[in-house]
Amino acid sequence: MLMKYISPSMSRRRAVSTTIYHVLMLLVSFLMLYPVLWLIASSFKPNGDIFTTATSLIPDQSTLEHYIKGWQGFGGYTFTVFFKNSLFVAILSAIGMTISSALVAFGLARIRFKGRNVWFVLMIITMMLPGQVMMVPRFVLFNKMGWVGSYLPMIVPSFFASGFNIFLIMQFIRGIPRDMDEAAKIDGCSWYGVFFRIIVPMIVPSLVTVGVLTFMGSWEDFMGALLYLNKPATYTVAYALKMFNDSSMSDYGATFAMSTASLVPVLILFFFFQKNLVEGISTQGLKG
Repeated sequence: MLMKYISPSMSRRRAVSTTIYHVLMLLVSFLMLYPVLWLIASSFKPNGDIFTTATSLIPDQSTLEHYIKGWQGFGGYTFTVFFKNSLFVAILSAIGMTISSALVAFGLARIRFKGRNVWFVLMIITMMLPGQVMMVPRFVLFNKMGWVGSYLPMIVPSFFASGFNIFLIMQFIRGIPRDMDEAAKIDGCSWYGVFFRIIVPMIVPSLVTVGVLTFMGSWEDFMGALLYLNKPATYTVAYALKMFNDSSMSDYGATFAMSTASLVPVLILFFFFQKNLVEGISTQGLKG
């Protein structure tokens, strides 16, 4: 019935405004993606064409030589080694962060205990500390523990949660009615049963979000590798790209090729879990 009161002129104006909106969004998206598209296009160009045809995203001549040469790596180690190292660190970090953040978030959101508000405030305060502030104390601590030169400083902290991820999961848990907890406890569930049988299945989007974001952060962690890794055999992709660029000097094509290859795991992960990421970031759980 309402459609009868919408004049043709109003429909045309809406169509025009919608078209303009989408065109502007496409232009903005293209501007944001242009550096990445340029990187990918340049990885297929001969070295002589990279900067002479810098504005073109379509190579005049395509070549895979940069990928073949770049994958050979440096120091006797190929990028296969560096990718394996990054996957090892990123996967363990994602698993540790997801599990620990979910447990802490459940405790703060559901279990009433003495000092809960104090711990919550302390958790929020940790979110206000820049990572650079903790860089030197953490290095001194890990150095005294004999962990420098291994992956432990890059993996173990993930098993102790983080303020942002705890807060993200807490928002989901708070959206789940407490009546479900009470019903489960009447049926004989302990707090562990409530967590694993009731809460976890309903907060999957937030868990996936935490896991994916942690994986991405660990995958591109250059500073951690720079501080704690000192042997080429243990280098991650982010650090190996820097060292490869230094060793190859002016071989921009190979550097661009390996940079493009380093994007593939993250892009695959993003597109595979895109739906869960959108739900997790929007923090829309069930409303009580």
